[in-house]
Amino acid sequence: MYGGDEVSAIVIDLGSHTCKAGCAGEDAPKAVFPSVVGCIDQMDADDDKENNDSETNNNNVDSNKPKGKRRLYVGSQALGFRCDHMEVVSPLKDGVVVDWDIVDSIWDHALKDCLLVDPKEHPMLLAEPSSNTQQQRERTAELMFEKYKVPALFLAKNAVLTSFASGRATSVVVDSGGGSTTVAPVHDGYVLQKAVSSSPIGGEFLTDCLMKSLESKGIVIKPRYSFKRKEIQPGVFQTVDVDFPHTTESYKLYSQRVIASDIKECVCRAPDTPYDESAYSNIPMTPYELPDGQTIEIGADRFKIPDILFNPPLAQTIPGMDNFAEISPSVRGLPQMVIESINRCDVDIRKELFGSILLAGGTASMQQLKERLEKDLLEESPQAARVKVLASGNATERRFSVWIGGSILASLGSFQQMWFSKSEYDEHGASYIQRKCP
Repeated sequence: MYGGDEVSAIVIDLGSHTCKAGCAGEDAPKAVFPSVVGCIDQMDADDDKENNDSETNNNNVDSNKPKGKRRLYVGSQALGFRCDHMEVVSPLKDGVVVDWDIVDSIWDHALKDCLLVDPKEHPMLLAEPSSNTQQQRERTAELMFEKYKVPALFLAKNAVLTSFASGRATSVVVDSGGGSTTVAPVHDGYVLQKAVSSSPIGGEFLTDCLMKSLESKGIVIKPRYSFKRKEIQPGVFQTVDVDFPHTTESYKLYSQRVIASDIKECVCRAPDTPYDESAYSNIPMTPYELPDGQTIEIGADRFKIPDILFNPPLAQTIPGMDNFAEISPSVRGLPQMVIESINRCDVDIRKELFGSILLAGGTASMQQLKERLEKDLLEESPQAARVKVLASGNATERRFSVWIGGSILASLGSFQQMWFSKSEYDEHGASYIQRKCP
């Protein structure tokens, strides 16, 4: 027995946008912080002390540098403080880990700084994407057992956990997160791997589209660190620009994205019908106050940006998003992805799958998205199918559905014999995880 009443398991869901961590049995994660980290190359910082006019490399940080040579800043607070030469780096690419040093520091921060637990005393349930490879899973097991010395481990697929969170064993999970959108059919608690389809359009892509669209209208989002506000008389503020020449491009972009993402969450909503430039040209404007005090008006973009999920080529009409043209033909809209996934499944279960399509992830929490998806699917699905799109009425539950599913699973009495224990790891090695966590 690992996750009995006395010792609760720890559930961690490392997503492409945020990392969620907490104890099993609770209804929401205790720690939620960005999955990106700030990274300062010690060499860069040292060189700059000797030679102030030296140019630092802003583009990409070599992830193979030894850990001693770079300092990592994890968590929203550490990232909130601007430092010279701090790059913002993500450990994931297309949902799969490319930099284990950073993942290690994120787990460390979650366990030791946020949850304040000793990993030696708690079994660990980790959520993983459906596309995870055997090599990635073995590496995860090695790190957890060798470095964190956990007593037991279990890796569960995101889609399965979302399915459990809504109390279903069979469903189609539409998980629209920060980095991508994945459609995965789940049958009797197992992902049907052959029918999984994914698209690179996620919340971050929509945020970038919104930023480019605002820039084309002459609205520049000022990052929070680049100005100070002084109160010259009661209620009247003056904004003074502050210059930091050594701020990296990636940190500036990260700070702007935080603001643009908030604009998107506040004003955007999926249109009821496919977006049409002429129909939405005279739509009423919605005001939004930026951190530096200026109020901007957002009109048609409120509907145009979310519609990219349904009609990806729309992104090419936004100035500055030309690089999307290369991948555009292969990217399909949300309804097409769902129907394609269901059609790749066995004929016998298709009816049941059409009847339980689950929405999960932060981007899926957008207003009117559920209604629009259901409407489009009704038009495109076979006549006999009864289409039902289900989404939790609570935005928190939608956003954290993977974590909540993990919390439910790890606290079930019948699940306790499923853990991959330390003794099994010592006896069979990391590759045994494939048999314990199919």
